[in-house]
Amino acid sequence: MELQQFITWALQLSILVVAFGYGLEATTTDARDLMRRPELLGRSLLAMFVVVPIAAVVLVHTFQVPKAADVALIALAISPLSALMPPYVITAVRRPSYPVAVMVMIAMLSIAIVPLLVALIGRYLGPSVVSPLRAASVIAAIVLLPLIAGMVVRALRPALADRVALPSTLLGTVLLRLATVTLLVTNLPAIWTLIANGTVIAVAVLVVVGFAVGHWLGGPDHDGRTVLALTSGFRHPAVTLAIAAVSASDRHFAAAIVLYLLLGDIVGLPYKIWRQKNRGQPTDAEAAAIVLGAREKAVDDVRAGRAAPYYFAPPSQPTSSDGVPASPSTDGGDPAKRNRH
Repeated sequence: MELQQFITWALQLSILVVAFGYGLEATTTDARDLMRRPELLGRSLLAMFVVVPIAAVVLVHTFQVPKAADVALIALAISPLSALMPPYVITAVRRPSYPVAVMVMIAMLSIAIVPLLVALIGRYLGPSVVSPLRAASVIAAIVLLPLIAGMVVRALRPALADRVALPSTLLGTVLLRLATVTLLVTNLPAIWTLIANGTVIAVAVLVVVGFAVGHWLGGPDHDGRTVLALTSGFRHPAVTLAIAAVSASDRHFAAAIVLYLLLGDIVGLPYKIWRQKNRGQPTDAEAAAIVLGAREKAVDDVRAGRAAPYYFAPPSQPTSSDGVPASPSTDGGDPAKRNRH
């Protein structure tokens, strides 16, 4: 197997695992909750598919980025999934279901949005570089299908979904890091070229813009800002590699991806630590939403005959006002006997 083919397969398998992992965590309740907040979904799409792609086009034009590198940066800017594994994002927020709902909705909508962006940006890059039809087929194959597969496993076998979530996360992380290191080692001369000609500045600005725009458009809510910043600021390169296959063999293309991943880690790690330290305790409304969501999920699982170890049936005995089970009556319900006591 050629090294380039190994890198491609490792990145593609990594994004398959990421999408599958988000599917394993997703429930219909999460999606319904996000649909009740259309303004938040709209801001997420604005950051992911409008502001960051425009910033990428402006940057590659301003810094006169080499042709293959500008294809890489613009394709990264329209990639629909974060390079971060689900638990990495979930542990930075107060409501674990929120990042899952955001990523699921963005991934599902990307099948229509990304090809449209490819067609529009193709006027700048040239239509022969990226095909909208190819972009749609790539999104369907390596994003939608594993996402839906994970959701099916969660719906039918929730216990199995819980068991495979961690191993799949570890596999995705190892594959992404292994591919990144391999790209770094095999493309050092091209990386130094992009550093010397100033392209690294464009890459750094794109990463910072992604995090800043996501944080700003996430709104006043802590979780909204954190999730959108981590998602829009650090995209997975597998979609980029697949839809821009014509340029993938160019050393500058691979070098731009490596710089993006390295700078994404440099910016993303301290940001995630900062947000995790400042997340605080859930508000009363957030706590109520968490409890309500857990209750709805438990009821759905019990009604469907699925295992729900977190569900507790209400006590069959009557309870007093202070929550203590009432003792059985020994007077047979006769008021005269109660009066004698």
